[in-house]
Amino acid sequence: MNLSKEQMKAMQHIKGPALVLAVPGSGKTTVLIHRTANLILNHKVHPDRILSITFSRASARDMKNRFNSLYGDISHIPVYFSTIHSFSYSVIREYAYKNRIKYTLIEDNKKNLNKYNILKNIYFSINNEYVADEKLETIINSIGYIKNMLITPEKFLSQYKINISNFKQIYRSYESYKRNNNLLDFDDMLTLAIEILNKDNHLLNKYRNRFQYIQVDEGQDTSKAQIEIIKIISHPKNNLFIVADDDQSIYGFRGAYPKGLFEFSKIYKNGKVFYMEQNYRSTKNIVNISNKFIKQNSLRYNKNIFTENDYLEPISIVKVNTVEEQYKYLLDDINSHKDYANTAILYRNNISAIGIIEYLDRDDLPFYMRDNKMNFFNHWIIDDILCFLKLAQNPTDIKAFENIYFKMKGFISKKQLNYIKTLNYNQSIFDRLLNCPGINSFYKENFLELKMDFKKLSKLPPSEGISYIEKNLKYKDYLKESCIKSKYTIDTLMTMLYFLKIIASKVKNLNELTGRIRYLEYITNKSTENKDGITLSTVHSAKGLEFERVYIVDLIDGDFPSTTSIDNFLKGNIESLEEERRLFYVGMTRAKKYLSLITINNRNGKEVKPSRFITELENLITQD
Repeated sequence: MNLSKEQMKAMQHIKGPALVLAVPGSGKTTVLIHRTANLILNHKVHPDRILSITFSRASARDMKNRFNSLYGDISHIPVYFSTIHSFSYSVIREYAYKNRIKYTLIEDNKKNLNKYNILKNIYFSINNEYVADEKLETIINSIGYIKNMLITPEKFLSQYKINISNFKQIYRSYESYKRNNNLLDFDDMLTLAIEILNKDNHLLNKYRNRFQYIQVDEGQDTSKAQIEIIKIISHPKNNLFIVADDDQSIYGFRGAYPKGLFEFSKIYKNGKVFYMEQNYRSTKNIVNISNKFIKQNSLRYNKNIFTENDYLEPISIVKVNTVEEQYKYLLDDINSHKDYANTAILYRNNISAIGIIEYLDRDDLPFYMRDNKMNFFNHWIIDDILCFLKLAQNPTDIKAFENIYFKMKGFISKKQLNYIKTLNYNQSIFDRLLNCPGINSFYKENFLELKMDFKKLSKLPPSEGISYIEKNLKYKDYLKESCIKSKYTIDTLMTMLYFLKIIASKVKNLNELTGRIRYLEYITNKSTENKDGITLSTVHSAKGLEFERVYIVDLIDGDFPSTTSIDNFLKGNIESLEEERRLFYVGMTRAKKYLSLITINNRNGKEVKPSRFITELENLITQD
């Protein structure tokens, strides 16, 4: 067992509460595994008495595998490595068995009875309209946040503005529907487990007696509900060992509550705090600048991340003019090393992956995606643009026209649409519109102009066609209006159009464009099998991973950090900007040897500013 003094001190803590503050790359999982073995081998703790909790199935599996490979032979009784949700569900199952209740989990989308369908029906019954996918995601995330933070919908709405009509009513209907039908979603596992442990003393004492030692990994990701469960079952002995890094708390949107770490000494008066500040992963160049960068945050424990690794290469701040130049830089640099499996390209938002995938595939470079759930390929904006192009190629396509007639200039009414649907299907839609009874000269002029516009559009290559749709057919005006009704900003929607133009710029016609979109979707889905490729990941999904070489791209102010965080900061609320700085820090500390941060001056013909985090880093570097 080759542990440092810091690691050894933490590992040898046995009785009472302890918080281990562990910087990135300091070997926190190693300490948890050795401490587990120490409890069993040297303190004769029965393996069945130790509960090790983490927050993802992958982490629980990783801890279990690592423990078994090092200490699998010390006991025939397995140690319990579990996610907090899995543990909570075992409490619920036991309570349900005892009280003859049958609970049904509604998280399986392959079954008809799932939370998405339930919420869709509730939304329709209350608002008398179908819910868009984006709004449904907002509803689900908001409900999850409320339950994880143990607050009321009223409190949530006083803190956050969400564009959901009758949200409180939807929330209450959903909750009562689940309760009346004994249905559970993931968030209910936590709140119901708290309820059960608070009212069933027999069960509570059974779990307290069984698990005499509780270990928590990734403590900074715990929500208020999770902290409450841990607090209830560890009481009164409080043999609680939490490993965390407040500087890596990046899940506020899911209800993570890093303030719980700052309250540790208040909750556990005799609690010990250990520091593991040595990074074993990265070069001195990366560690030193990352340490200075995270110290810009005020809501944190005062830690100093250091390393005994050598200096190698300063971090690179790369400034290019356009997104296309950014991709060319990536391709040139990656091709000069060809170490694909040890290389990662990270980004703040999933949309950034689209252009990268297009360029990597065109250059025959293999890639692996951590999170390939992309809504880009089937997004309504993509469908709209394809409908415009289809109608240009085939002016009789009533189906395409029906999808977009109200999304362009021309003032076409529903009544006119219904009328032309009764006319000869082989006739151009625009000629049919000109035959509508009682139309005045204003409408005639509009319809003739549209006919000419679509004729022009039919002759343009796809990339120029998209710009023509956006400007000449006034699709951008429609997008601006739709932003008011949806959670999107106009910048987000224009960015989607921009990435579609990047794909379209390499094809000659509509057929090729449609085929390319489907092909990119296919290779994106297949990329999860390509473990030896370049890793593409959001910074969130890359947490816990490490690579020889890391590129962080699209570092634009308003993207990373987001406009919302910047606005909040200007109003005096620093929390969301500090969380984004932590996220940036997580991205930087994934790199072992080489780190490149790339920013651009221009996107979609619009000047953009480098991320303020880049400016901060430049100032910190010049202070050296």
